[in-house]
Amino acid sequence: PHREPFLFIKEIVDIELGKNIHCIMENSTDKDFYRGHFPNNPVMPGVLIIEALAQASGILGFKTMDKTPQEGSIYVFAGIDKARFRSRVGPNDQIHLFSDVVSEKKGIWKFETRAEVDNKLMCSATILCAEMEEHTSELQSHHDLVCRLLLEKKKKQTKTHKKKNKNN
Repeated sequence: PHREPFLFIKEIVDIELGKNIHCIMENSTDKDFYRGHFPNNPVMPGVLIIEALAQASGILGFKTMDKTPQEGSIYVFAGIDKARFRSRVGPNDQIHLFSDVVSEKKGIWKFETRAEVDNKLMCSATILCAEMEEHTSELQSHHDLVCRLLLEKKKKQTKTHKKKNKNN
């Protein structure tokens, strides 16, 4: 459902539903952020690369589930782990985005992602996307998502705690 100026996916190169996606990120010297990040030494902001990886992951989830925003479903960026930036990305670098499905539970998708320029790793991260109904108020949707993620975390901690006590 993203549109300009916040659509960062220029092209879907390849997609294998339920498995992976390869996209190319929109990047050119005329992007406004290059004027201020940084003057005379332009660098693509890392958060935009992460957002592009999340968009690619969301597309993969959408296509895999065979859903569209018109049906009242959207995928939102729900979390990030292990984000690492290895090298700078500059104007006109062609950024290849890769996302692999790790798991899907109760509408929460986990992806291993990476961004490359000329086959060189620039950024990697584990990204979570969550399916939401579009007509739900934004605040309620966010609240529900946070509660669901916290409950999942609590369940894992409880299982780990029980396992430790059982072994002792």
